[in-house]
Order: sequence, then structure tokens, then C-alpha cells
Amino acid sequence: MTVDSPLDLLVLHAVRITGYADTPAIAHRYGLDAAETKEVLLDAQAYGWVQHTVAFGDTGGWSLTERGKAENERLLAAELARAGVADEVRDVYRAFLPLNALLLRACTDWQLRPADGDRLAVNDHSDPDWDARVLTELAGLDQALKPLAARLESALARFRGYDTRFTAALARARSGDAAWVDRTDVDSCHRVWFELHEDLLATLGLDRHEQP
Repeated sequence: MTVDSPLDLLVLHAVRITGYADTPAIAHRYGLDAAETKEVLLDAQAYGWVQHTVAFGDTGGWSLTERGKAENERLLAAELARAGVADEVRDVYRAFLPLNALLLRACTDWQLRPADGDRLAVNDHSDPDWDARVLTELAGLDQALKPLAARLESALARFRGYDTRFTAALARARSGDAAWVDRTDVDSCHRVWFELHEDLLATLGLDRHEQP
């Protein structure tokens, strides 16, 4: 049976996986009520778990403190133990790692297209065959992600949506909008994948250099 996460965990975790976001974006991440989300964020700020900073003009956002990261991981570990799905999530992460290597290579190939005398030449997207190959690789990853996402969603409801977001980003990229492969300011293939990776690491209490 899929386990639903409590509000305080979802809010703190949304800050963790987005890195830096305003209150509406944090609420949107898990479909939460914006007013309730703001209350949880203010409580978390009082505990020293999050901080609010202004980046540009009047816009501002929330980010985790080190204490907040520790609290987030404590809540995640408790949830994982309570749900009894640690082995399942760990098995999915092991299957995810080789796909992650393929995703990173595909994004590199989207950004760079080696030329004579310049192995780091920027891909200007003037070679349709090169770009088509990368998009085909991403389509393969899209298909490989679906069963893993289904397993994660069946364990913890908060994992829901990674596969559909990746599919939507890929569709926009294949329609001709290159930004939806690797830009970080839209819900691109790379951004969705990065968030999933961060979600798995946080859930399992690992860093990016540890093996599960």
C-alpha cells in the first residue's frame, strides 16, 4: 500500500529537492495548500531549518540550512522505516545509477559536439542527426524510467510524477524547444532527473559518492 507523507515532511523535502524556491513553488511541488505551506515554512524558519533570502529585486526564496538538511533526513529515515520500503527504494536506486550515467552523457552530448581541433565545441544544434541521436537516447531513458517510477510511487506517494514530468519535457524537446533537454529554469529532462536523483539520495541518506 502506498504511504502518504505528512505535511511537515513534504514542505521541508520540497525545499530540499528544489534547492531554492518561493512559497508558491514549494506548495506546488506536492500540490499543497499555499497558506498551510507558508505556516510550515515559518515554523521551520523558527527552528532554524530553513532560511528565506532575497535574490533579485523583490523576489525571494527558501533554502535549507545544515540543521534543516539533518532534520529532513531524520524525517525521511523515520518514514522509510515506518513504511518498511527501504529495500525496495534501495533496489530502485541501484537500477537508477546506470541510467543516470546515460542521462549525464546524453546531456553532455546535447551541450557539446566535438569538432576537428576542439573536443569541447559547443553544440549549436545545426546538425539534426546529432540532436536526433541524443533525443533517441533520452526516449530510451524515458521508457526505462517508467517501471522504476511505478515501483517508487507504489512505495511512497511523494515519488509520484517524475516519469510523467520527464515524458512531458521530452515531448517539448522533440517538438523543437531545445531548452527542455537541459535548462535549469524550466522543468526540463535534466532538472526532473536531477530532482529524482536528489530525492533518492536524501531518502536513503546517501551522498553522491556513496554506493547503496
